[in-house]
Amino acid sequence: MTLAHRLSRAGQRVTLFESAPQLGGLASAWELDGITWDRHYHVTLLSDSHLRNLLVELDLDADMKWVETRTGFYMGGRLYSMSNSLEFLRFGPLSLIDKLRLGATIFHASRTTDWRPLEQIGVSEWLTRLSGRNVFEKMWRPLLRAKLGENYQQASAAFIWAIIARMYAARRSGLKKEMFGYLPGGYGRMLDCFASTLREEGVEIRSGMAAQLVEPTGGGGACIAFAGGEHESFDQVVMTMSSPAAAQLCPALSADERAKLAAIRYQGIVCASVLLRRPLAGFYVTNLIDSWVPFTAVIEMSALVDRQQFYGHSLVYLPKYVDPTDPLFEQTDEQIEQSFLSALQRMYPDLQAADVLAFRVSRVRRVLPIPTLNYSRNLPPMTTSVPGVHIVNSTHIVNGTLNVNETVNLANTAAEMLLKTPALPTARKARVFGIAAERARSIARNAV
Repeated sequence: MTLAHRLSRAGQRVTLFESAPQLGGLASAWELDGITWDRHYHVTLLSDSHLRNLLVELDLDADMKWVETRTGFYMGGRLYSMSNSLEFLRFGPLSLIDKLRLGATIFHASRTTDWRPLEQIGVSEWLTRLSGRNVFEKMWRPLLRAKLGENYQQASAAFIWAIIARMYAARRSGLKKEMFGYLPGGYGRMLDCFASTLREEGVEIRSGMAAQLVEPTGGGGACIAFAGGEHESFDQVVMTMSSPAAAQLCPALSADERAKLAAIRYQGIVCASVLLRRPLAGFYVTNLIDSWVPFTAVIEMSALVDRQQFYGHSLVYLPKYVDPTDPLFEQTDEQIEQSFLSALQRMYPDLQAADVLAFRVSRVRRVLPIPTLNYSRNLPPMTTSVPGVHIVNSTHIVNGTLNVNETVNLANTAAEMLLKTPALPTARKARVFGIAAERARSIARNAV
């Protein structure tokens, strides 16, 4: 949507195709017991300048609410608060030396500006060297497994650096503290506003359009074939689905391009949204160290968002980051609900079954590209060998972690690149850019 926005404002004619019924992809909203909110958890930081600039353009930034939140750790069957320096020093599971080394690691990462050397060293090796074996085993390894599963063993140190760098960006820019923010109405409100803005700018939006094939036309442009049998031709086409799906969607890519795209490893997610009558513990994020818990974190959104947004109830996300082939994707909603709620009640003994008002599961097999060793060197460029065809997706976030701010930044960068591409004259549709449908359903079924 940001890419369409930038291109349209630069005078291009843009058509945006989306395979789903609604716009937004991973940022889309859904309904939970009459409450419309984000399908996955998102937070905005004061330092998220790219997203905030977009919100200014949409006349929404002034409505943002900024809150100081608390952070929890669940370890050894106990819930700890680690929301300030004093609580960090009192954290019992680590010795004083361990705490000093952990703090020094985070400080060192926050001061590192050149991420490229970190791509050449494994995250385990780097963290063990800085924090020591005990801290790595007790803290870092469980946190890495929570996000990457066993794929953490293939990740470079740039992965953890990107996470720390984002959290400390406000401090580097001179702000005394980092605040977490949200837009009343959630991303559903932003997406509705964004869609209206795009239409006012002349962007044609067509949802429910699953792309099946992108191929060159022979005249310098490209043609998209859709599941419903329709065909559309454009001077330039940008595919925004996952890299393996893009490789399958465009068979005219070179063998080297297809191999590189197919080789990119992803982490998927199974994320449960749980609506509760009451709050849990008041931590926005509770990091889970104990391995028996079937989800990888507790995100208590109502510790950030005013509960009036949820009619006085509490909204909790229970994410589980897994490999795209993990059997969890094949479990029914009922199986996941039983497993997740049983563990949640074990963590919070006061939580009763009657407190659970709604439970809904989202499954996405490809969410987070894993930044392996020398990741940016092995990444295919956004402009492909096929004339008029480009691929822009989250794999091109090479010096950051996946979040909405980085995605907007990527779109801004891609727009600058595309606008330098000479417009190809055509009698079909002059100066038209097509954005191929994200997560085309037919492609996903074959690629997964």
